[in-house]
Amino acid sequence: MSEYTQNLLAKVRAQNPNEPEFHQAVQEVVESLDIVLEMHPEYRSARILERMVEPERIIIFRVPWMDDQSEVHVNRGFRIEMNSAIGPYKGGLRFHPSVNLGILKFLAFEQVFKNSLTTLPMGGGKGGSDFDPKGKSDSEVMRFCQSFMTELFRHIGANTDVPAGDIGVGAKEIGYLFGQYKRLRNEFTGVLTGKGLNWGGSLIRPEATGYGTVYFAREMLKSKGMDIEEKSFAVSGFGNVAWGAVKKINQLGGKVVTLSGPDGFIYDKDGIKGEKIDFMLKMRASANDTVKDYADEFKVEFFPGLRPWSVKVDVALPCATQNEIFEDDAKELIKNGCVCVCEGANMPTTIEAYKVFTQAGILYAPGKASNAGGVAVSGLEMTQNSMRLPWLKEEVDERLQQIMKKIHDTCVSTAERFGTPGNYVNGANIAGFLKVADAMIDQGLV
Repeated sequence: MSEYTQNLLAKVRAQNPNEPEFHQAVQEVVESLDIVLEMHPEYRSARILERMVEPERIIIFRVPWMDDQSEVHVNRGFRIEMNSAIGPYKGGLRFHPSVNLGILKFLAFEQVFKNSLTTLPMGGGKGGSDFDPKGKSDSEVMRFCQSFMTELFRHIGANTDVPAGDIGVGAKEIGYLFGQYKRLRNEFTGVLTGKGLNWGGSLIRPEATGYGTVYFAREMLKSKGMDIEEKSFAVSGFGNVAWGAVKKINQLGGKVVTLSGPDGFIYDKDGIKGEKIDFMLKMRASANDTVKDYADEFKVEFFPGLRPWSVKVDVALPCATQNEIFEDDAKELIKNGCVCVCEGANMPTTIEAYKVFTQAGILYAPGKASNAGGVAVSGLEMTQNSMRLPWLKEEVDERLQQIMKKIHDTCVSTAERFGTPGNYVNGANIAGFLKVADAMIDQGLV
């Protein structure tokens, strides 16, 4: 790294203490940008990077709510409005005990580049709460969502900031949030995405992130003369992203052999298909949040407390959460013959593991490129809401495939243009940066 980017990173760490995920996200991006800043000193003069790492706005608020025993609880709510240079803030809401300012800033920062790559006019944002919906009744979740939106509604809008779902925020939570927004604003507008199909939602939205990840992996394999058919896949997680990925891999002729949860992972040598995919829906709907149920149901191997990266597979799709592939996991995947790692989650690979993949020369795609399918279909939902016209499943799916192919091709061409052919990380970071940076320069000191 140049002295300039090293000083920038040092400043980010000093001004944002105790936020390791945010530091990691910024480091991964700025490491790619030295050559860009050397070729285009105007970005340094305009302090574009210094402005991009600083959120335009951070909103923190209390969320009081009452449980079914009439006991009052107080959680903390957040919305990080990171960058609106190319469109209204767009990014999900996460309800999980691990939510804190640093995690949401990392997610919002990643979202800026991801949304830029989709080619759709969307800025980057993220939000959520340390509220845990697990184990709560529907009434408790509803009261929390209503209290959360009672503050958030004044900061969002269809042309200002359009939240979506994320971990802990599914169709039920989006419904409660939208209902409260509509009550407070007295308007029916596309202010949230991931809505129900009969009130403004888009077909294939729940599966879109997983579908998009698989479409991206297909393009990566094609670039080396390979295809998904008859390839074996290790998938982590079992939520929406993993569910969508497993469905699409099966449709394209591949075989998924793992799923994982906080309790460990399962290995199904016969492949996760048919009724087993349907069982994933039951797992997602349950409050148990474990994959041992799958092992018990289908009599397959269960590995408690472990991650699924020790299994011999052709392709790995980390679809759970941040930092789930560590350096030793990366080495194990390569030793077992893995030829492609395509991220379905946000930053699931540590910097040390990413460098192992890069040095080994295997295909590796960062989540800001490969998991952009979810926000892409959210953008398509916004378009449908503006038109007051729903599209058919096939039309949405075709547009998603086109977007993911375009992102792939942009990453490849940008990496080549800046002298690092085949490096999807550099391609994604540089392409995402250039679009946002040029818009910021055009708009002056904003």
